[in-house]
Amino acid sequence: MCDRDLRVSDVEREHVGQLLQRAVGLGMLSLGEFTERMDTALAAKTRGELNAVLIDLPGVRLRDRPAARPSASVNSSPTFGKNRSAPPVPDSDSANDVISARMSGVNRRGPWRVPPRLSLNSWLSGVTLDFTEAIMSTQVVEVRVNDYCSSLTLIVPAEATVDLNGLDLIGSSVNNKVHTGPPFGPLHLVVRGCLRFGSVTAKHPLSAHWRRLIGR
Repeated sequence: MCDRDLRVSDVEREHVGQLLQRAVGLGMLSLGEFTERMDTALAAKTRGELNAVLIDLPGVRLRDRPAARPSASVNSSPTFGKNRSAPPVPDSDSANDVISARMSGVNRRGPWRVPPRLSLNSWLSGVTLDFTEAIMSTQVVEVRVNDYCSSLTLIVPAEATVDLNGLDLIGSSVNNKVHTGPPFGPLHLVVRGCLRFGSVTAKHPLSAHWRRLIGR
Protein backbone atom coordinates (compact mmCIF):
# COMPACT_ATOMS: atom_id res chain seq x y z
CA MET A 1 0.00 0.00 0.00
CA CYS A 2 1.41 3.42 -0.94
CA ASP A 3 1.31 6.47 1.33
CA ARG A 4 -1.59 8.04 -0.57
CA ASP A 5 -3.87 5.15 0.40
CA LEU A 6 -3.17 5.36 4.14
CA ARG A 7 -6.08 6.43 6.34
CA VAL A 8 -5.89 9.85 8.00
CA SER A 9 -6.78 10.87 11.56
CA ASP A 10 -8.71 13.82 12.95
CA VAL A 11 -5.38 15.35 14.03
CA GLU A 12 -4.15 15.35 10.41
CA ARG A 13 -7.41 16.88 9.18
CA GLU A 14 -7.14 19.58 11.85
CA HIS A 15 -3.54 20.36 10.84
CA VAL A 16 -4.57 20.77 7.20
CA GLY A 17 -7.37 23.09 8.34
CA GLN A 18 -4.79 25.28 10.09
CA LEU A 19 -2.69 25.44 6.92
CA LEU A 20 -5.75 26.49 4.90
CA GLN A 21 -6.54 29.24 7.42
CA ARG A 22 -3.00 30.57 7.06
CA ALA A 23 -3.38 30.49 3.27
CA VAL A 24 -6.51 32.66 3.53
CA GLY A 25 -4.70 35.15 5.74
CA LEU A 26 -1.81 35.36 3.24
CA GLY A 27 -4.14 35.92 0.29
CA MET A 28 -3.46 32.56 -1.36
CA LEU A 29 -7.10 31.44 -1.13
CA SER A 30 -10.42 33.25 -1.34
CA LEU A 31 -13.07 32.63 1.31
CA GLY A 32 -15.04 30.52 -1.16
CA GLU A 33 -12.01 28.36 -1.90
CA PHE A 34 -11.28 28.07 1.82
CA THR A 35 -14.80 26.80 2.53
CA GLU A 36 -14.71 24.33 -0.36
CA ARG A 37 -11.31 22.93 0.62
CA MET A 38 -12.24 22.69 4.30
CA ASP A 39 -15.29 20.60 3.36
CA THR A 40 -13.04 18.33 1.29
CA ALA A 41 -10.48 18.05 4.11
CA LEU A 42 -13.10 17.16 6.71
CA ALA A 43 -14.53 14.46 4.45
CA ALA A 44 -11.12 13.02 3.43
CA LYS A 45 -10.46 9.41 4.37
CA THR A 46 -7.02 8.86 2.82
CA ARG A 47 -3.80 10.86 2.74
CA GLY A 48 -4.14 11.34 -1.01
CA GLU A 49 -7.60 12.92 -0.63
CA LEU A 50 -6.35 15.17 2.18
CA ASN A 51 -3.20 16.28 0.34
CA ALA A 52 -5.27 17.30 -2.69
CA VAL A 53 -6.42 20.50 -0.95
CA LEU A 54 -2.80 21.63 -0.34
CA ILE A 55 -0.95 20.50 -3.45
CA ASP A 56 -1.04 23.88 -5.28
CA LEU A 57 -0.15 26.08 -2.29
CA PRO A 58 3.35 27.64 -2.44
CA GLY A 59 5.76 26.47 0.23
CA VAL A 60 3.86 23.28 1.10
CA ARG A 61 5.91 20.13 0.58
CA LEU A 62 4.01 16.85 0.36
CA ARG A 63 5.61 13.45 0.69
CA ASP A 64 7.07 12.22 -2.63
CA ARG A 65 6.28 15.60 -4.28
CA PRO A 66 8.33 18.80 -4.62
CA ALA A 67 6.98 21.99 -3.10
CA ALA A 68 4.81 24.08 -5.42
CA ARG A 69 6.68 27.08 -6.84
CA PRO A 70 5.39 30.52 -5.85
CA SER A 71 3.51 32.16 -8.69
CA ALA A 72 3.81 35.84 -9.56
CA SER A 73 0.01 36.05 -9.65
CA VAL A 74 -0.46 34.70 -6.13
CA ASN A 75 -1.50 37.28 -3.53
CA SER A 76 -1.66 40.01 -6.14
CA SER A 77 -2.65 43.42 -4.84
CA PRO A 78 -5.16 45.36 -7.01
CA THR A 79 -4.51 48.43 -4.86
CA PHE A 80 -1.01 48.87 -6.23
CA GLY A 81 -1.79 47.54 -9.69
CA LYS A 82 1.01 44.98 -9.74
CA ASN A 83 1.60 41.38 -8.69
CA ARG A 84 3.70 40.26 -5.78
CA SER A 85 5.00 36.81 -4.95
CA ALA A 86 3.34 35.17 -1.96
CA PRO A 87 5.13 35.67 1.37
CA PRO A 88 6.27 32.56 3.21
CA VAL A 89 3.93 30.89 5.66
CA PRO A 90 4.88 32.14 9.14
CA ASP A 91 6.39 29.59 11.48
CA SER A 92 4.71 28.58 14.71
CA ASP A 93 6.86 30.82 16.91
CA SER A 94 6.29 34.09 15.06
CA ALA A 95 2.61 33.44 14.31
CA ASN A 96 1.55 32.24 17.74
CA ASP A 97 0.93 34.22 20.92
CA VAL A 98 0.48 32.51 24.30
CA ILE A 99 -1.58 34.01 27.13
CA SER A 100 -1.06 32.30 30.49
CA ALA A 101 -2.90 33.32 33.63
CA ARG A 102 -3.10 31.89 37.16
CA MET A 103 -5.75 33.37 39.46
CA SER A 104 -5.50 36.60 37.49
CA GLY A 105 -7.39 38.93 35.19
CA VAL A 106 -6.12 39.53 31.65
CA ASN A 107 -7.49 42.26 29.36
CA ARG A 108 -6.37 43.06 25.83
CA ARG A 109 -8.03 46.18 24.46
CA GLY A 110 -7.30 49.04 22.10
CA PRO A 111 -4.90 48.74 19.13
CA TRP A 112 -3.16 45.51 20.14
CA ARG A 113 -1.65 43.31 17.44
CA VAL A 114 -3.44 40.02 16.84
CA PRO A 115 -1.37 37.08 15.50
CA PRO A 116 -2.91 34.36 13.30
CA ARG A 117 -3.03 32.04 16.33
CA LEU A 118 -3.64 32.68 20.01
CA SER A 119 -3.14 30.07 22.74
CA LEU A 120 -4.90 30.57 26.07
CA ASN A 121 -3.81 28.65 29.16
CA SER A 122 -5.58 29.93 32.26
CA TRP A 123 -6.52 28.65 35.70
CA LEU A 124 -9.06 30.39 37.96
CA SER A 125 -8.76 33.49 35.80
CA GLY A 126 -10.78 35.86 33.67
CA VAL A 127 -9.58 36.74 30.15
CA THR A 128 -11.13 39.46 27.96
CA LEU A 129 -10.02 39.89 24.35
CA ASP A 130 -11.44 43.01 22.69
CA PHE A 131 -10.97 42.95 18.91
CA THR A 132 -12.93 46.13 18.10
CA GLU A 133 -9.78 48.29 17.73
CA ALA A 134 -7.23 45.50 17.30
CA ILE A 135 -4.67 45.45 14.50
CA MET A 136 -5.27 42.30 12.47
CA SER A 137 -2.60 40.44 10.51
CA THR A 138 -5.06 37.88 9.07
CA GLN A 139 -8.81 37.70 8.61
CA VAL A 140 -9.09 34.22 10.15
CA VAL A 141 -7.70 33.92 13.69
CA GLU A 142 -7.48 30.60 15.54
CA VAL A 143 -7.88 30.72 19.33
CA ARG A 144 -6.65 27.62 21.18
CA VAL A 145 -8.12 27.22 24.67
CA ASN A 146 -6.86 25.05 27.54
CA ASP A 147 -8.60 26.50 30.60
CA TYR A 148 -9.58 25.39 34.10
CA CYS A 149 -12.31 27.21 36.07
CA SER A 150 -11.84 30.35 33.97
CA SER A 151 -13.92 32.70 31.85
CA LEU A 152 -13.15 33.96 28.36
CA THR A 153 -14.94 36.98 26.86
CA LEU A 154 -14.50 37.79 23.16
CA ILE A 155 -15.65 41.26 22.05
CA VAL A 156 -15.76 41.56 18.26
CA PRO A 157 -16.75 44.21 15.66
CA ALA A 158 -20.25 44.27 14.20
CA GLU A 159 -19.47 42.25 11.04
CA ALA A 160 -17.16 39.72 12.68
CA THR A 161 -18.04 36.02 13.00
CA VAL A 162 -17.09 33.59 15.75
CA ASP A 163 -17.09 29.77 15.54
CA LEU A 164 -17.23 28.11 18.97
CA ASN A 165 -18.20 24.65 17.71
CA GLY A 166 -14.69 23.23 18.16
CA LEU A 167 -14.73 23.45 21.96
CA ASP A 168 -14.76 20.40 24.23
CA LEU A 169 -16.78 21.33 27.32
CA ILE A 170 -16.54 19.75 30.76
CA GLY A 171 -19.00 21.33 33.18
CA SER A 172 -18.80 24.57 31.16
CA SER A 173 -21.01 26.96 29.21
CA VAL A 174 -20.82 28.71 25.84
CA ASN A 175 -22.77 31.84 24.91
CA ASN A 176 -22.34 33.05 21.32
CA LYS A 177 -24.18 36.33 20.67
CA VAL A 178 -22.72 36.93 17.19
CA HIS A 179 -22.89 35.20 13.82
CA THR A 180 -21.00 31.91 13.56
CA GLY A 181 -20.02 32.14 9.88
CA PRO A 182 -19.07 31.56 7.15
CA PRO A 183 -16.45 34.31 7.37
CA PHE A 184 -17.63 37.37 5.46
CA GLY A 185 -16.43 40.35 7.52
CA PRO A 186 -13.06 41.70 8.65
CA LEU A 187 -12.58 39.02 11.32
CA HIS A 188 -13.46 35.35 11.78
CA LEU A 189 -12.49 33.72 15.08
CA VAL A 190 -12.21 29.94 15.26
CA VAL A 191 -12.10 28.80 18.90
CA ARG A 192 -10.93 25.26 19.66
CA GLY A 193 -9.66 23.35 22.65
CA CYS A 194 -10.92 22.25 26.05
CA LEU A 195 -12.77 24.23 28.68
CA ARG A 196 -13.18 22.72 32.14
CA PHE A 197 -15.72 24.26 34.56
CA GLY A 198 -15.54 27.63 32.85
CA SER A 199 -17.35 29.80 30.31
CA VAL A 200 -16.86 31.41 26.91
CA THR A 201 -18.89 34.40 25.70
CA ALA A 202 -18.67 36.03 22.26
CA LYS A 203 -20.45 39.37 21.88
CA HIS A 204 -20.46 42.78 20.27
CA PRO A 205 -19.45 45.88 22.26
CA LEU A 206 -22.14 47.54 24.35
CA SER A 207 -22.21 50.55 22.01
CA ALA A 208 -23.29 48.33 19.10
CA HIS A 209 -26.12 46.92 21.22
CA TRP A 210 -27.45 50.41 21.99
CA ARG A 211 -27.24 51.43 18.33
CA ARG A 212 -29.42 48.47 17.39
CA LEU A 213 -31.95 49.43 20.05
CA ILE A 214 -32.33 52.98 18.74
CA GLY A 215 -32.32 51.83 15.12
CA ARG A 216 -29.00 53.27 13.99
